[in-house]
Amino acid sequence: MQSAERRYGGVQGDERRARRRARLIETGLDLLSADQGEANLTVRSVCAGSGLAARYFYESFADREALALAVYDHVVQDIAATTAAAVAVGPRDARARTRAGLANIVRTIVDDPRRGRLLFSTAFLSPSLAHRRLEAAELFPRLLGGHTRAFFGIPGGLRLDLAAQFAVGGLAQTLTAWLHGHLEIDPERLVDHCTDLFLALMAQAVRDEPMRDGARPDGEG
Repeated sequence: MQSAERRYGGVQGDERRARRRARLIETGLDLLSADQGEANLTVRSVCAGSGLAARYFYESFADREALALAVYDHVVQDIAATTAAAVAVGPRDARARTRAGLANIVRTIVDDPRRGRLLFSTAFLSPSLAHRRLEAAELFPRLLGGHTRAFFGIPGGLRLDLAAQFAVGGLAQTLTAWLHGHLEIDPERLVDHCTDLFLALMAQAVRDEPMRDGARPDGEG
């Protein structure tokens, strides 16, 4: 019996839809990260850029705002996942893992500047994207605090929360200035300096916390 889902060129319908959605998101990223940002993003411009008919746009998204949110979520989720993976595979050393995570973030925005412009642009005016940016601003300090608590074996507290917020906010401002050419430094040195700052902040936050499992504040088990 033939599958109820028709196949074209050996590709199932669900996969074709997923590919079309990915093309729309890529085109949306192109448009959102260009000059004038959200003003570029219309159903017509997305369809023209992706080479897809409008019916395929509405197959995946209710309107341009839904696409904008999907683009932003895609970038944030990807950088969060790849950074967590980079940290996880490193040796159990605070400097090595911190540097691996920061290097992944910097490499991501160097390899695809669109992502950096989307993440660190201040041009977004719509309430929905502004709210999504606020959610992302809350996500990354939580991730940093969680990694720090797990690594050092500490319960955490206000000092750690403050340090995580300060570190992530400072990194965002630093990368914004760097992307705009206000900081003349190559990517490797940028990662090295940011690693030093992150380690100093987090070490200060955990210094007086009780350690578990024999962990030491310097990150050496």
